[in-house]
Amino acid sequence: MNIRRFGKEIVFILDLLIIFVISTILFYILPESNGTGNHNFALLLPNLILFLLCWSIPQYFLKTYDSLWRYAQSKEYLMMFLGGISGYLIFIILDFIILEKRVSITYSFVTYAISFLCMLLMRMCYRQYRKIRISKSKDKTDAIRIAIIGAEDVGVKLLEEIENDLSGRYQTKFFIDDNIEKIGKRIHNIEVKGPILQLENFLRNSQISELIITIPILTEEKRKVILDICASMKCLVKILPDSLSILKNDDKHLWNSVRAINLEELLGREQIQLNNEEIEQFLLHKVIMVTGGGGSIGSELCRQIAKVKIKKLIIVDIYENNAYDIQQELRQLYGEELALKIEIASIRDKEKIDQLMERHRPDIIFHAAAHKHVPLMEDCPEEAILNNIFGTYNLVQAADKYGVDKFVLISSDKAVNPTNIMGASKRFCEMILQSMKEVSKTEYVAVRFGNVLGSNGSVIPLFQKQIAQGGPVTITDKRIVRFFMTLTEAAQLVLQAGAIANDSEIYVLDMGEPIKILDLAENLIRLSGHVPYTEIPIIETGLRPGEKLYEELLIKSKELIATPNHKIYIEHQNKISQKELKKNLKILTRALKTKSSDKIKEAMKQVVPTYKDPDEVNGHS
Repeated sequence: MNIRRFGKEIVFILDLLIIFVISTILFYILPESNGTGNHNFALLLPNLILFLLCWSIPQYFLKTYDSLWRYAQSKEYLMMFLGGISGYLIFIILDFIILEKRVSITYSFVTYAISFLCMLLMRMCYRQYRKIRISKSKDKTDAIRIAIIGAEDVGVKLLEEIENDLSGRYQTKFFIDDNIEKIGKRIHNIEVKGPILQLENFLRNSQISELIITIPILTEEKRKVILDICASMKCLVKILPDSLSILKNDDKHLWNSVRAINLEELLGREQIQLNNEEIEQFLLHKVIMVTGGGGSIGSELCRQIAKVKIKKLIIVDIYENNAYDIQQELRQLYGEELALKIEIASIRDKEKIDQLMERHRPDIIFHAAAHKHVPLMEDCPEEAILNNIFGTYNLVQAADKYGVDKFVLISSDKAVNPTNIMGASKRFCEMILQSMKEVSKTEYVAVRFGNVLGSNGSVIPLFQKQIAQGGPVTITDKRIVRFFMTLTEAAQLVLQAGAIANDSEIYVLDMGEPIKILDLAENLIRLSGHVPYTEIPIIETGLRPGEKLYEELLIKSKELIATPNHKIYIEHQNKISQKELKKNLKILTRALKTKSSDKIKEAMKQVVPTYKDPDEVNGHS
């Protein structure tokens, strides 16, 4: 039987036993304990029963026995004291009213005071006993040595939790903080070092294996400084997220909230926040269709859209497993409150698309369905054209035919001066939208952004998997740089762009400076507690077909126009006539009939003038 299950009952019984023993001893020691000098125990018994009841009832209502005393702070002891005072006052009143043979005030007060002190002593002895046990267990050489960044209340609470962990798995060596008043002092006998900028000096030769960041309000700038320093050391970095909220909620198990560094925290910039109120008004009470709604970006779009009181959400996807997953997720979150319909369909099927449009009559379409893997599309260029270009054309024509208010295309930075068939197909999709300017009542816009952290097929999940397997981490070229954004940022950008009232424009997000893929790989390895090149090798595999060393978000010859949101810009494009577009579609159709990859790529260069071979671009890098 596990005796720990009955911890509070045992403490309660011990407290009652303390009262019983102290009351009995003092009854015989104090000369005027009952005011008569008669020390017959039968005279004490009614008073003792009343005393025990008066102690127990206030403690029950104040829930003092529900506390875990190994984590007890001043609040728990104060509540116990208040319960005792309340019980004593109730005893004095009831003793005077009910009992004829009463004990003296002196006796009852001394009994209460000594009993209370003995209860405190019992709890303190228990805590000291636990500390000795934990201290012995932490003398083990295999204990993980950690340092806590942030000697505020949250960091101290985390330390106390670690100190009370009987497993002894972790051993806290020191705090690191910027507060001058704390530097050099000790908290629970743990030294506070500082400032944080000297973190590298503290970690060197300290045998610290893990760093826990517990600073309640941590700016992106300070986080970047900490991560940059940690990335230069062999040390696993973890963080206690939203620690201010955790502290307010009085969470007793902080360690359960400690996690590894998230992908977005490696960007070194603040998360981009968009106008949620404007987005909500744009979506409110609308019928919304998301193509590719089971994919990474499509499913995140659906999550964001479902938060708003829309009329109906239609998810269109060719892959039933992904569609099923997002359906179950949204059903679990919103139940029948969300009008949700899943349609398994290919955007290549023009007749099926027309049927869906006729059936649902969407007000807004977010078009995320596309083939996006560059090397695969280089091997199968006809699939990129059939799916990305002709599929988009089917949707664009259907949106015009059925009176859709807004059509938002998910584009890519690879559409700018493309060096691969996937990027060229995305650029052609943008041109399809441009051809609808002043032709259709539907507003068509494209949203262009870079790599999405954590999306299917993105590089960081691959790196993490390779690190977990002990390496090597593979990169195609050490010179490669890329723009990155989070999945949430990507979805919000798409929604925000849709809310801005402009037609046939391309929206571009200011994503900050591009990130060198090699730096990203090295930092991931270091923050996972390993040494790059020594413990985890990094090897170059060579540029893949169609891959270029850098991506661009803008066509540099064009001027950008600012929007009300300072992070979003409009890149104006020259109008393309319907006649020219149809001519280009015929060129692609003829090329597809040849079933020749070379002729298909030649045709793409003809219809997308900015499409170049990778060697032409990379040779100048």
